[in-house]
Amino acid sequence: MNVSEEALFFPCAGECLPGILARPCEVGGTRVATAGRDQQAGHCGVLIVVGGPQYRIGSHRQFLLLSRRLAGEGFPVMRFDYRGMGDGGGAMRSFEEVDQDIGAAIDAFQQTCPAVRSIVLWGLCDAASAALLYVDANHDKRVAGLVLLNPWVRSEVSLAQTQIKHYYGQRLLQGEFWRKLLKGRVEVRKSLLGLIEKVTMASRRGHAPGDQGRSFQDRMAGGWRQFSGKLLLILSGQDYVAKEFLEYVGANRAWSGLLDGAAVHRVDIADADHTFSSRAQRAQVENTTLAWLQSFAAAPTNIIPAIPREEHARQSPGESRSPSSSQRKWLARSGSSRADMSPHTAQTRLGNAGERSPASVGEQSRMVAAAADTDSLLLT
Repeated sequence: MNVSEEALFFPCAGECLPGILARPCEVGGTRVATAGRDQQAGHCGVLIVVGGPQYRIGSHRQFLLLSRRLAGEGFPVMRFDYRGMGDGGGAMRSFEEVDQDIGAAIDAFQQTCPAVRSIVLWGLCDAASAALLYVDANHDKRVAGLVLLNPWVRSEVSLAQTQIKHYYGQRLLQGEFWRKLLKGRVEVRKSLLGLIEKVTMASRRGHAPGDQGRSFQDRMAGGWRQFSGKLLLILSGQDYVAKEFLEYVGANRAWSGLLDGAAVHRVDIADADHTFSSRAQRAQVENTTLAWLQSFAAAPTNIIPAIPREEHARQSPGESRSPSSSQRKWLARSGSSRADMSPHTAQTRLGNAGERSPASVGEQSRMVAAAADTDSLLLT
């Protein structure tokens, strides 16, 4: 199916953030798809939240490919940069400080794609954590679904516990370790000191309630517990972050029973690494996400009327900065002659997988990647 993509800038706390909105093409005003099913899908939008020190394309172009796959099946998808990342203005911030960014992205998503009534937040690693923190802090009724992949709950204690169970234990069972030990190629004293340090750290208690407020892990659990929508949890079998998440959830009272909730659907991908780096692993994530979304959209109770978000924690669009000169150039390369819009948008249309639009030459650094978002430089 054909997919169209729009480049846009939207306001957030006095800065401009870039986003890419992907949705099914229209030919003569008519969707090229099955009307009934796609009408349901069109009311459900997926907002891809970026995790880690990266931007809207994602590791191995995962977010770009996922957005086009889901849009090709009828689901509008938006991916964007936080403040201070990629082409976003402002200072860089941690995943604990992006509530305003996510809220502003939801506003821009629904403003640019008014048919979207329900939002599904999709996040990998600390983006999954950020999604839960957003839910805990905002109680945004527009968010009706969460797709969480390998959520980040890292602390010194949880890391030590995970390493002891999943690293040191497995290491002792490896013949290579014993061969190195017998040949004197293991620094025994250093290794023992490291193990003692991990055991000491692992024996400590985690964050105690009331100590300098709630930990981000407890706030994540709070968001999960009070969330009334549906949740898809995808975990990698070959990832210490996923193992650490399961260890942490199993040992902390705040998380008790959350993974067993009726609204939670869990999928384990046994051979997957943290970022699902192979083509087969990415395909499994795409297929799992799509199947869950189709089931989600088919339930009428999951599609809600558009509810304006309260503006008390965020400035109005009129208070934002205009796009910078580099941001305007990005819009221009994306085909925009409408640099005075709010949100500022430019549209391009992608054909089937075998089609390519002309690629520009001589682009540099992140501006190459920004152009690649919209002009189909990298379709493979």
